[in-house]
Order: sequence, then C-alpha cells, then structure tokens
Amino acid sequence: MIVLKNARLIDGTGAAPVSGATIVLHDNKIDTVTTHGEADFPADAEIVNCAGMTVLPGLIDCHDHMANHRYDLAHRWGIDEPESTRHLRTAAVLRQTLEAGYTMIRDAGGLDAGFKRAIDEGLAVGPRLLVSISIVSPIGGIGDRMSPSGDCCCVPGDPLLPSAVVETLADIRPVVRRMVRAGADFIKCATTGGASSRPGHGPLDGAFNLDEMQALVEEAHALDRRVMCHALGGRGLDIAIEAGVDSIEHGCYLDEDPRHLDQMAARGIVFVPTLLVYEYHRKSPQPHVRARAHDLYEHHVQAIKKALAAGVKIVAGTDAGGHGHPANAGELECLVKAGMTPMQAIQAGTAWAAECCGREAELGTVEKGKLADLVVVNGDPLADIALLRDPGNIRLVLKNGAAVSRAASVRHNIAL
Repeated sequence: MIVLKNARLIDGTGAAPVSGATIVLHDNKIDTVTTHGEADFPADAEIVNCAGMTVLPGLIDCHDHMANHRYDLAHRWGIDEPESTRHLRTAAVLRQTLEAGYTMIRDAGGLDAGFKRAIDEGLAVGPRLLVSISIVSPIGGIGDRMSPSGDCCCVPGDPLLPSAVVETLADIRPVVRRMVRAGADFIKCATTGGASSRPGHGPLDGAFNLDEMQALVEEAHALDRRVMCHALGGRGLDIAIEAGVDSIEHGCYLDEDPRHLDQMAARGIVFVPTLLVYEYHRKSPQPHVRARAHDLYEHHVQAIKKALAAGVKIVAGTDAGGHGHPANAGELECLVKAGMTPMQAIQAGTAWAAECCGREAELGTVEKGKLADLVVVNGDPLADIALLRDPGNIRLVLKNGAAVSRAASVRHNIAL
C-alpha cells in the first residue's frame, strides 16, 4: 500500500483542486481518495508526504513519434546509424518520457509493436504505449518513402513497420489489415500534406479521395480500431471529417469553415492540434517549412478558440520526435497560450486524452478503482502550467501503482 497525503489534488475531471487530499493506492489501483486527514494505515504502508505539492493523473500525449529522433533525410531513411543504436536511443527516450510524468503515449507512426511488448514484459522502462505502426497514405503522401521519381534508393524498409502506401481503392482494406496484423492499436492516416512535407505537398494539398477514406474508416472500425488522421486544411480536411475519422491531428485551418467544427462536435471527433511541433517548424532551416509554419499560426490559434466554443474536445499531442523530443508538457503550455485555461490544458493531457485513447475507464482521472498512474509535482500547475515541463519539478511518478524511479524519489527527498 502507498499513501500520498497532504496533497493538493487536481483529479483531471475539471473539478476545483482539493487541498489536504489523501490518496491511497492498493496494488495497482486507486483505493481511496479522501480529505479526512490522518487515518490508521498498516505498518508496512509507504507514506509519502506531499505537502506543498500537487498530485495529478498520469499525463498522456496523444500524438508522438517515439522512434523518430531527427528530421534529416538520412535518419528518415534509417541509414545514419545502426538499427541497434536507434532502438537503444528510442528506449532511452521512452524512459525519459515516463520519468517526466507521461504514463501513456499514443504513437503516431514509426514505432514498432515490439517496444510495447518490451515494456509490458519488463524488458524496458517506459509509458503505456498505443501504436499505429506506419502512416497510411496514397502514393506521394506523407507516408510514402519513395523519391519523387519512384526510386526507392535501394534502402530496405524495416520489416516490423510494413509499408502503408495505398496505390488503389482496392488496397485500402488490406493495408489496414496489415497494420492490425503488425500490432496497430490505432490506424494513422493522412489526407493532406504538412508543414514539413516536400515543396508542392503542403498543408492545404489533398491526398486521399472520399471513397478511399470511407473504406479506410469502415475497415478500421470493423476491426475495432480508431482512426487518427493527419489533416491540416483544404479539401483533405473536409474529406477526413466527412469520412468519420475519430480524431483530427493538427487541424491548423479548422477556423476557415464553420461546418467542420460543427460536424466534429456532432460526431464526437477529437481535435489534437500539436502546437509544439510548429514552434520548431517556425525556426526550420528550410524556407518553405518556415514559411508554412508562420502562415498557419494565427489560423491554428483561432481553430482552438473556435473548437472550444463549438464544444469540440481538444487533446494534447506534441508531434515530437524529429525535433529532438522536447518536454512533452510543453504542449500544455502552448494550449494555454492559445486560449485554454490551465485546467482545460490539464484535462487535455489527462481525462480528455484518455477518452481519445479509449482508456477513460482505467486512466485519466484520480478516482477510486482506476489504475494508479499518478504524478507528484512541486508547486501548482494551475498557477504556472510551465512548471510541468521542468523535470526538476516532477517529484514522483507512479505507473500501475509502482514508483518509476526510487532513486529519483530519494534525490527529491520524498520518502518511498
């Protein structure tokens, strides 16, 4: 049994914070949440005094790329270092992310299902993982590794990340099935280009047709997989929403057509804006990437404000990876700067994120019976959301009722 006492509790539901809270963990679940003060606990209970600290649900990033570490072409092609080095680098990032308070990550492409298995079996340390394997896209889309001429440059792909390039409508269903066979928990697809896409395939340039997207969504849902869709604007954004995807990733130009947010609210489609990655793109050495990121900025902020007004759930996702895996909680600070309250930003990274992942029955809030994924933070994130991105403020992380790092607990003078 672990007892967190004297805590300021932000439970993820949006309720006002509670002072003097006691949270009792038994095995891997939350047993009791109370403010009744001192109580008799078994002699072997581990008591953690959280005075001056805040307890939050384990944080969730709904759009990351844990196996991507740079944007340069050699890295994208997997020829800049041995695969063993790349895998160990990824393992280090997974541990670092968990120690920063993120107990679940939804990976948006590039991470094979073996990492999920390794963490589940105790071979590696990291967050709970939900993987999408590869990005399903048509020829020329963001998931197509080929050069513009179609030359593969003789570099074989990772067999654990099967090709997700669709050539015809008839390919759609088999490709979705291949992703599921390879271990995909979600189907990731793309109906537009992006800020970092090649010249000529930008945020407003389309990819899939409506009939292709409808087939993809239908097949994914038939296999009990949700669809997360990279869609920034233009016709591709319209197609993604019309086809009934489960979440719009990026959605930078959602401010331009009121129909889009109305349809998303009516259908329960989640908005994952990934603001943090565009901070990186606005400093890109590539002029076309830098220009796109600056052009979409104000649209993106307005999209968030209009989404809130329309009742669309906004969920935190960093789209980290290529820009060096910055602190995931930087996204929460970006959301606040874009107009969300600190409480809404915390919900975007906890309860709403758990709903997006289909794990709301187990995670996302501090409530009796839920899995004991918790973060103990020095200070009050409602007063300063930025403190969550400083590793020095993360005093204790519990995943499944177990402390992630006892060494870290001792270092921060927390008895456990």
